[in-house]
Amino acid sequence: MTTSRLERLSSLAGLGAVALWLAGAVVAWGVVPGLPDDASDARTLAWANAHESGIVAGGWLWVVGCLLFVWFLGVLRARLVVAEGGAGTFSAIAFAGGLATAVFGLLIQAGDVALALDASDVSPATAGALHHLTDVFFGGAELCAALLLAAVAAVGLATRVIPRWFSFASVALAVILLILPIGWLGLIFGVPLWTLVAAALLGRPTRARRAAIATA
Repeated sequence: MTTSRLERLSSLAGLGAVALWLAGAVVAWGVVPGLPDDASDARTLAWANAHESGIVAGGWLWVVGCLLFVWFLGVLRARLVVAEGGAGTFSAIAFAGGLATAVFGLLIQAGDVALALDASDVSPATAGALHHLTDVFFGGAELCAALLLAAVAAVGLATRVIPRWFSFASVALAVILLILPIGWLGLIFGVPLWTLVAAALLGRPTRARRAAIATA
């Protein structure tokens, strides 16, 4: 009973992850003036020198949010494995996809944070390369998130561990993430919203626990 309660409380890590992602994005892309896509390497380096504190603070919040997302994934995997039974194949795929999403998500801010911390010691060319790493890791996060959502939907449709509407919504979002021109919308808006709903669903007692409470 204590373990079950702890797992339900741990699902709040999903809420914390989204809150820190939002805070990190506000600091990194709201408080700190942005750079145009065609900014020169020299301008990028000057930007990092001028806004070191804001870039590092926003990146730190974002990274901690990604770590909380991994904690949330552990709780999600446990619930999926119990529902799926057997080898838990799709549960393992979901966890792997989610973990890869978290790693790529963490690295989205890594280039700018590294640049801000070492801005006085890097060349303009290096500054431009580090800043544009964001685009590379962003694309990886999109594709891996699609794997997470598709596998969760597969378990949900087979076992009803999550509502059918949420399984179908997960499939739809996974398809959006795979369409590169619009996949960024799915990652920025869809995945955080999906995480919030999934955390709320995980926070509910399991069917067996609800039955025990009703019997008591």
